[in-house]
Amino acid sequence: QVQLVESGGGLVQPGGSLRLSCAVSASFFSWNDVDWYRQPPGKERDWVAQISAGGSTNYAESVKGRFTITRDNSKNTVYLQMNSLKPEDTAVYYCLFRGTYGQGTQVTVSS
Repeated sequence: QVQLVESGGGLVQPGGSLRLSCAVSASFFSWNDVDWYRQPPGKERDWVAQISAGGSTNYAESVKGRFTITRDNSKNTVYLQMNSLKPEDTAVYYCLFRGTYGQGTQVTVSS
């Protein structure tokens, strides 16, 4: 059974930073890719970033150069470091592991 818990969201001013965490309870965590998605208010859920089992990363164009995804296999946790945040980054952020989403964490970028 897979369980994910996202944390680290909050209210931040434009230009600020946040680090999201996704703690995964599952076997063989290090063998699997992990993705971050986000869902802005009233919009569909969109892919943000992925880190592979081997540590390779990919990003949506909208966040490339501002967001960094990392993983700590010793803690079964994936992180999303978000810098230079913009109001359009406002969304509920979810991580995805083996077909399961967590409950999400709200990020609001506003002055």
